[in-house]
Amino acid sequence: MPLDPHARRLLDMLALAGPADPARMPIEERRESFRKLMALSRGGAEIGSIEDRSIPGPGGAITVRLYRPGGEGDAPLPAVVFFHGGGLVAGDLDTHDALCRVLCRGSGAIVAAVDYRLAPEHPFPAAIADSIAATAWIAENAGALGIDPERIAVAGDSGGGTLATIVCQSVRGEKGPRIAMQLLLCPVLDLGAETVSRQEFASGYLLDRAMMARDLAHYGPVDPLDPRVSPLRAADLAGMPRTLIHSAEFDPLRDEDAAYAERLRAAGVAVSHTCHAGMPHHFYGLTGIIPAARQSLDAICREARAELSR
Repeated sequence: MPLDPHARRLLDMLALAGPADPARMPIEERRESFRKLMALSRGGAEIGSIEDRSIPGPGGAITVRLYRPGGEGDAPLPAVVFFHGGGLVAGDLDTHDALCRVLCRGSGAIVAAVDYRLAPEHPFPAAIADSIAATAWIAENAGALGIDPERIAVAGDSGGGTLATIVCQSVRGEKGPRIAMQLLLCPVLDLGAETVSRQEFASGYLLDRAMMARDLAHYGPVDPLDPRVSPLRAADLAGMPRTLIHSAEFDPLRDEDAAYAERLRAAGVAVSHTCHAGMPHHFYGLTGIIPAARQSLDAICREARAELSR
């Protein structure tokens, strides 16, 4: 189907605004631009409570923001450890507050949003180390946090989706906590890819090729074929948790997301992959201006709730 008309209007407005060349954009300008984009998320949903915790990390304290749903009773709840997007160079707990509120309320789970370190101040593999450490801490302290240790999921959007699936790959077997599910929203999975969708949507669809190259330069130096950078490149995906992948039709990442779903299925992993028709990258963060994106996010939350209720 064609690009959603509300999304088309947004992209046209951004083009008319004449943003700076992403290949030359200073890091603070990149972060401010991302903050403005995330402000287009739907207003925060009402939930039970929000609490910031400081936990130990490999490079110092990590802040984890705990979102608790209301009216779920006293029994331990499932949890979603969430890693925000922003190319691993932008974004924070506040940019994704509205999204985490919606996910918390819609899934009925405690959402633990992780404020991992960003590049270029903290280059690869700092974000990965923080993400693994935070997931392990939440699992180790599940009882005190009111979390069911058998129903801990990881989730992330865009670059945060990269972190979520790298965490899953890193803690398989006896290496770390058991992860029951991963929820990936338009994840970046192969920075060495040259797919049809990367060519077709190379510019003008929120996630430009030049922007991704600039972010990667800030994150590195890294090898784009390294599975810790491009998790689709992992040699073996057996033993991964059941996986929910949500991609977008007009996203340069669309084809690698579909390829990851196929590779997981081939490895015997239970996978649900939905490509949202008419949507661009980051549609889940544009719910304030794209009605169809609101409907899609609500459906994502319902799917997550059903999976975490098993």
